[in-house]
Amino acid sequence: MTDGNEVHGLDQEVPTAGAGRAFLPFGAAPLPKDRFVLAPGVYDGLTARVAAAAGFDVLYMTGFGTAASLGMPDVGLVTQTEMVDNLRRIVDATGLAVIADADTGYGNAVNVYRTVRSYEKAGAAAIHIEDQVFPKKCGFFEGKQVVAADEHAQKIRAACDARLGDDLVIIARTDALAVTGWDDVVERVVCYREAGADVVFVDGIKTVEDLEQYTERVVGLGLPALYNGSLRPAPDIAARGFRIQICAGLTLMAVYQAVTHGYRRLHDAGTIQDVLDEATEALADNGSLTDVLGLEDVYATERRYGRGEAVQR
Repeated sequence: MTDGNEVHGLDQEVPTAGAGRAFLPFGAAPLPKDRFVLAPGVYDGLTARVAAAAGFDVLYMTGFGTAASLGMPDVGLVTQTEMVDNLRRIVDATGLAVIADADTGYGNAVNVYRTVRSYEKAGAAAIHIEDQVFPKKCGFFEGKQVVAADEHAQKIRAACDARLGDDLVIIARTDALAVTGWDDVVERVVCYREAGADVVFVDGIKTVEDLEQYTERVVGLGLPALYNGSLRPAPDIAARGFRIQICAGLTLMAVYQAVTHGYRRLHDAGTIQDVLDEATEALADNGSLTDVLGLEDVYATERRYGRGEAVQR
């Protein structure tokens, strides 16, 4: 647990190898300390590698994107096992710090305990757990319901107790804004912080007015807070006092737009050569896809160890 503005994991020294993180996948990193964190949404190994190549050192595994990658909307259909498996692939692909969506924790406080252990062993640097009624919905969808604040506070206590190491950051998310309004939201985030949450997260911020209220009524209390969205540039969000900004929908929308354009061009014109030429020109200064995927590293490994002689009979 923490006092005042101190944020568990964000303000501590990183342990040396074998000092509390030996159970995590090789290369799994904690959240950076003592600075504002900006994390793009990713949903698989490829998008994680692209984000890393763009210069990001913290990633956000989006639940919306994970569900979409499985061909489903974000309405509570993806299981804990599927989310953990995706997290493991993203961590393995980059070794970067990953903030991971853990939905409602997939049950009661006992389930949350197991969820935290599973996410931590898969390499999460931080996880957020929300106070929606299961099955949940994306924070920007209509029709959400929330559980009682004391019920979610118990989940947050269980999440904090379940941590195996010193670095995992527990983020308490509330979706109450669209359901009960700002007065209840403020009471909830204070309650969740008192229960041990390292960071609080009000989701469903759709307007600049919402963002102003979030800044004044939550960040203004001195609570470490996460903002999901891009209503204002990152420097402005940092200046407001937020500790973390995630852009959950960035990657998925960019991919959806580009892929839709390519598929429609192929369907209507029978060719995509012009689309490929445009993409090649646009990405000329960013390296090839095989560069991002690490093909040169594979070649280097082959040269180091040799490919051996093929057996002939």
